[in-house]
Amino acid sequence: MRRRVVGLVVLAGLVALSAAAWPAAARYGALPRTPERPITLLLAGVTPNYDEAAPVWPYPAKPEDYTGLTDTIVLAQLRPDGTANLLSIPRDTWLNVPGYGWGKINGANPHGGPDMLVGAVQSLTGVKPDAYVFLSLYAVRALTDAAGGVTLDVPQRMKYDDNAGKLHVDLQPGRQRLNGVQAEGFLRFRKDNLGDIGRVARQQLFLSALMGQVKNPLNVWRLPLMVGAVDRNMKTDLTREQVAGILGAALKGPKVQMHTVPGNFGARGSWVPDRAALGALVAQHFRDPNDPHSLRVGVVNVDAPDGSAARTKARLEQSGYASVQIVTEPRGPARTTVSGAQAQRLQAELGFGEVTADPAAPGTDVTIRLGNDTPAP
Repeated sequence: MRRRVVGLVVLAGLVALSAAAWPAAARYGALPRTPERPITLLLAGVTPNYDEAAPVWPYPAKPEDYTGLTDTIVLAQLRPDGTANLLSIPRDTWLNVPGYGWGKINGANPHGGPDMLVGAVQSLTGVKPDAYVFLSLYAVRALTDAAGGVTLDVPQRMKYDDNAGKLHVDLQPGRQRLNGVQAEGFLRFRKDNLGDIGRVARQQLFLSALMGQVKNPLNVWRLPLMVGAVDRNMKTDLTREQVAGILGAALKGPKVQMHTVPGNFGARGSWVPDRAALGALVAQHFRDPNDPHSLRVGVVNVDAPDGSAARTKARLEQSGYASVQIVTEPRGPARTTVSGAQAQRLQAELGFGEVTADPAAPGTDVTIRLGNDTPAP
């Protein structure tokens, strides 16, 4: 009888734990499978919008609609072998946001939603995310508490009060276990000499500690609680197929490598990316050598009608090529040629031209030189 009671108690506990993850399982549930290629996600933590018309102060947060500024931006790529590369993008990164103009990248979402932020990240890195995952401010609190807290080394004394933003940070330096509210303060704290770059370093420290706990076999029973915590505070366009691939790759690792967009501090507290260094970082850690869409493609108008290079560039970008540039070379009578890495695949997609052994233009992996056989628009 006693064994039966114990068994029923254990079963009830398992049902209670799995119930937390049931909504996510119903939407995205799929059997893990090894993906055929890397899966790249845009992860963003969204700040709440506050009701400035409310008769009380501090103003209360409006219902979450995921239209706020993005305090945390991470490009995450999970490879079939379980390797995960994370690129932290400082929220103050200064760039020309497609469809909006020059500004800090954290303003893309309020002006154009997920599509504009995805476009901004692709413009910055040359990598097109397969899907986005937006997390509300409360996701960190809920996820940390579901994990039973996160143990890490707080690098310095942190004391800061922001009544309007309802942020109160009071942490001593040293190794300690943070609950959800403390973890949020740890991540949002900016009152140091490094500003946003300091926040990025703390985000990476937190993620490393959290992943260490997730991989601990003793914490397996917490996973349904953690999945439920994230699902309740998330907006995403992930598909079941992508979730299956993520689970399949994750079962082989994950072996995590963290990176930050290289650059320097600029005017108005901005972070100005070092494009050359970023390009080298992306080429080494985020480019799938088997996917031609990740190649740097150069398009040259050698002997084609005016505007052909621009039209070809737009066509390739619409087909998913993330890094296409127009290159200038001397003009003269010529037929269309394609040269460089995976030229055969590019020529097949182009539909005309000849593959040659000519060198690709500097700064490109493959070069399309448009000739007089280029179809008229």
